[in-house]
Amino acid sequence: MAGPQNTPPARRSRPRVLLVDDDVRIGQALGLALDDEGFEVDAVLTGEEALERAGDPRIDLVLLDLMLPGMDGFTVCRRLRDAGDLPIIMVTARSDSADVITGLEAGADDYVTKPLVAGELAARMRALLRRRRPAPAAPRRLVLGDVELRPDEGLALRAGDVVHLTRTEFRLLAELAAAQGRIVTRDELLARVWGYEYHGDTRLLDVHVRRLRRKIETDPDHPALVLTVRGAGYKIDPVAVSQEAPPPAEPVTGPRG
Repeated sequence: MAGPQNTPPARRSRPRVLLVDDDVRIGQALGLALDDEGFEVDAVLTGEEALERAGDPRIDLVLLDLMLPGMDGFTVCRRLRDAGDLPIIMVTARSDSADVITGLEAGADDYVTKPLVAGELAARMRALLRRRRPAPAAPRRLVLGDVELRPDEGLALRAGDVVHLTRTEFRLLAELAAAQGRIVTRDELLARVWGYEYHGDTRLLDVHVRRLRRKIETDPDHPALVLTVRGAGYKIDPVAVSQEAPPPAEPVTGPRG
């Protein structure tokens, strides 16, 4: 499957969502609810169909149920993430299960639990889609050890080689880098990167930090760049910051769709 090259949702009046759920009744009900919230919904029943349809450049976001017949949602999520950085929200029935961690590790940007509340789901979808829209930004360069971020280009380099970060990972690293070694609390990162409150659920953030460390740290189990401050949040090792950049007035825009 070719990596999706999606048209930014700002160019169309209604974002298009690919809904992947094998329960026809749930799909129909959710499709009507999201239509009322301002989304166009394409519904498919299987993971195989999802992979075929996700290459459509009109698709802006995938809403993916984990429990699917045949190819399960985890596999679909991994394949979608390998193909590109199309936003993925996974749907799980058990918020306290390992499904959440496994789904986030597979590459999902966010998760929701059943029963779904259309208004809350729509808010999360809009928050993800806002991160895909280009925004004016003064060119700047953030250097962290051998890692370089170019937010105006949506580019990350490590020792001169391009590192593929998802939009969420890019935004997370850029927010930490902009703090120039100061502690950024978990609540601040959730608000700045995901755009809404999570009421103490930090799994989303912690899994994304782990994924980020695998891509930029020499030894992810003993990180030297992205440091955990127990009981507070995360920070960039101030020794690694070799070039200053002022913190953005607005949340940092990541790679562009």
